[in-house]
Amino acid sequence: MSPEVWYVSYGSNMCRDRLGAYLLGGQPVGARQSYAGARTPAMPVADVAVDLPGRLYFAGESRTWTGGVAFYDHDAVGSWTAARAYRISVEQFADVAAQEMDRLPAPGDPIERVVIDGLENGRHEAGPGHYETLIEVGRRDGLPMLTFTAPHGFDAVPHTQPADAYVAMLVRGLHEARGWDRTRAETYVKERC
Repeated sequence: MSPEVWYVSYGSNMCRDRLGAYLLGGQPVGARQSYAGARTPAMPVADVAVDLPGRLYFAGESRTWTGGVAFYDHDAVGSWTAARAYRISVEQFADVAAQEMDRLPAPGDPIERVVIDGLENGRHEAGPGHYETLIEVGRRDGLPMLTFTAPHGFDAVPHTQPADAYVAMLVRGLHEARGWDRTRAETYVKERC
């Protein structure tokens, strides 16, 4: 059995159904593409709302949703980011990361070894793409809490507005994870656009 980690999502994967497309396969509501799913198709054994230091921002253009893509700048000061941590296997984490990096899940994915060995200085750049920078944001129950983002920070790129369908998925995730009503969740996202 693969060791476990906490996958920490600050974007659309805060919505359990959205994450399910990466784990079980399928097309999320409002998305323009389908996903293969993980090699071991199963939903997380646990999840919890977490607050991260650093800043959420939107940049680039999403092929899945159109509009800006959510990124996380762990090093930005003076802000915080709402997130949801899911307890999944290292293999599943690598499979979610692969699909976020526009690759298919495959045995021997080097991300698995990187996660098992531990991220040197809490960070690993698998490549230059959107979600190819892995960051350890803490520990919970003795397991690493990992997320992925872009190599650039908040101030390094122009910001773009996220599409309505993408915002709706973030709002759903914030409601599920934190119990926030629509107004509070939409305000949180809007303040970070």
